[in-house]
Amino acid sequence: MILAAGRGERMRPLTDHTPKPLLCAGGRPLIVHHLERLAAAGYRDVVINLAYRGEQIRDHLGDGRPWGVRIQYSPEARGLETGGGIRNALPLLHSDPFLVINGDVWSDHPLTAPTLAPGDLAHLVLVDNPEHHPDGDFVLLDDRVHDDQADGPRLTFAGIGWYRHDLLADTPPGTFPLAPLLRKAITQGRVGGTHHRGTWMDVGTVERLAALERRLSHDPGPLARG
Repeated sequence: MILAAGRGERMRPLTDHTPKPLLCAGGRPLIVHHLERLAAAGYRDVVINLAYRGEQIRDHLGDGRPWGVRIQYSPEARGLETGGGIRNALPLLHSDPFLVINGDVWSDHPLTAPTLAPGDLAHLVLVDNPEHHPDGDFVLLDDRVHDDQADGPRLTFAGIGWYRHDLLADTPPGTFPLAPLLRKAITQGRVGGTHHRGTWMDVGTVERLAALERRLSHDPGPLARG
């Protein structure tokens, strides 16, 4: 699942008329970079949630065949936040666990599915803390994710994770964030993690989109090609 329903307030004025996933870097929309990498990793069925200017995303991507995937859409009358958006899309997410990736990140992570430990509800990809988020989110010790009370170096959640349906099984329909569910599962010792040491960028502002454009424009190799 690609999360693509956000308003993109921090990207204004670019998002006044264009949804954030269709903003371009390296000559292609951000969401197309995701589709290409997902297809390269062997994923074929992709769910995309839609809210703000979602019809533009649907019109641009269609059924996904040009990128070697099959796209289904999960429309939202209003943005349901991350947790509510995933919960709303569960009937379309047939694998367990399933991958969810934020629409406004860019990474060379291979998206290879991990093996979740028995009883785990999630597996998160963590990265070194970027300048705009120096305090990080979680601690990773022996491939297990711990909250910020644990003793160890803190890392940043990359917006890439695999989740079991049971993580959201008891949640009612509606608008709610994912973070509290993850933190509860972390406290229960039911979340694994991986430290990705490759390239990762949060493309959540105009300045960081420009930085990604500069990177892709100056790197003609496989990384730049997504």
